[in-house]
Amino acid sequence: MPARTHTRTTHPDSGGVDVRLPWWAIALPAVAFAALLLLIAGPGQAHAATGDSATGQLLRRIVELLVR
Repeated sequence: MPARTHTRTTHPDSGGVDVRLPWWAIALPAVAFAALLLLIAGPGQAHAATGDSATGQLLRRIVELLVR
């Protein structure tokens, strides 16, 4: 019994997946992230600390190295 041969389709495959998201699928996580960030930081706690933090020192060193 001969094997069947598969014929090719006339339209080529695009190779990609077509995914369409509704607008709220992007907006809701962004709003939730912003709300949680505001809860963590709080508007009253946005002032700088009096002493130099390790992060501030590290950033200052990086800037000094890049400027040279």
